[in-house]
Amino acid sequence: MSNNNVVDKLTLKGTTTIGVVCKDGVILASDTRVTMGFYVAHKHGKKIYKIDDHMAMTISGTVADAQRTVDILTANAQLYKINMGRPMPINSAARLMANLLFSARYIPLATQVLIGGVDDTGPHVFSIDPFGSLTEEKCVATGSGSPIAYGVLEDKFREGMSVAEALPIIVRAVDSAMKRDTASGDSFNVAVVDANGYRELTEEEKKKLLAAN
Repeated sequence: MSNNNVVDKLTLKGTTTIGVVCKDGVILASDTRVTMGFYVAHKHGKKIYKIDDHMAMTISGTVADAQRTVDILTANAQLYKINMGRPMPINSAARLMANLLFSARYIPLATQVLIGGVDDTGPHVFSIDPFGSLTEEKCVATGSGSPIAYGVLEDKFREGMSVAEALPIIVRAVDSAMKRDTASGDSFNVAVVDANGYRELTEEEKKKLLAAN
């Protein structure tokens, strides 16, 4: 089996996750459906995780592998802060994750992640595939619902938008994927990382944004 086929199988297992860079922060979004083949194993699975006050990540793929990467990155971010006396840069966190996945490439950790946050150099979003390939993105989607999400993002999202301007677009993108991709659905979560730190949108905020679309 070629590496491309392996990547396809790992990254198209389910889920829709989105990450975008805005002029004043980053937005991460995901649906909440967890599937096992055609079986919906959980309707409200967590796919966005706070790593530190200035950084978060999304997961897609095999749940156990993905949660393991979250634990490793969270621990290392805290150790970096203790040892260096400052928060871990976003590109350092992304490189750490890429090295972890690359080192396990012969028995891959079946997960694709997005790491986003704000540091001294500004807002950043990085995409890392199951074999450790690392790319910095301004707008990216992963998972089986990503082709549908990209249809909205490519049409509506523009670089240089503020978080407030981009939020309705992100919500519309993840909602569209939930409507058309059977492995995505049930509900969605949205997190913002900016100068004030990490926060997740409340149910009221999400309903308001959804109604506006």
